[in-house]
Amino acid sequence: MTENSPDKTPEILDAEIVEESPTAPVEVPEPDYSESGVPSFDHVRDRIEQRYTTSLGSTELAGLGGKEDVASLDKKIADRDKAAKDKLAEIRRAMREQ
Repeated sequence: MTENSPDKTPEILDAEIVEESPTAPVEVPEPDYSESGVPSFDHVRDRIEQRYTTSLGSTELAGLGGKEDVASLDKKIADRDKAAKDKLAEIRRAMREQ
């Protein structure tokens, strides 16, 4: 039988009706600021650390930081390209000899 059939009686639910009472909005001050609007020491320190780590990350991505500078990275890339060309030439010579 389906729910819409006339033979089936609907199930009665016993529930309590609760009226909503209006609540006053609670003003929560921001945790990083005092009530007068002055930032806390922890908030200032966190912001400085965030900016510092962002600058470190961007210099690393640019290839300017760390142990290696741009010139040494360019030399490594050139050496790798030369080794790849030499290996390709060796493979071509080996295939011609067969």
